[in-house]
Amino acid sequence: MYKHLLVATDGSRLSSKAVTHAIALAQALGAELTAFYASPDYPLPAYADGVVYEPIAKDEYQELAAKEAGKILAGVKLKAEAGGVECDLLHSIGSAPWEMILAAAKKSKCDAIVMASHGRRGITALLLGSETQKVLTHS
Repeated sequence: MYKHLLVATDGSRLSSKAVTHAIALAQALGAELTAFYASPDYPLPAYADGVVYEPIAKDEYQELAAKEAGKILAGVKLKAEAGGVECDLLHSIGSAPWEMILAAAKKSKCDAIVMASHGRRGITALLLGSETQKVLTHS
């Protein structure tokens, strides 16, 4: 059935449940697993009194984002290996997590994506949107 799964994680408790499910699914199917973390895009500089204030240097931001992703993805890899599942790690920086998730799945030639949904409703869903819904819509 499925031979390669992508699990998208943001490091949250809810996302951890998706990781656990993805590992169990990979075990049952004998599938490979790729864990993916999407970092937010580089923060825009602020303009005040005709002066540009950059919140942090781009190189420094990339290092910090990679470090954060490394911590989160290392936990996924540890869980996967404990379950006897081979796990590759991927990380990207960008403005649209859903696009990065789909690009990671395509790059890794995954047949299925496992991810959690925060289940936002009403105004919150309208304002924040749903990355899971966007992945479903565009995949």
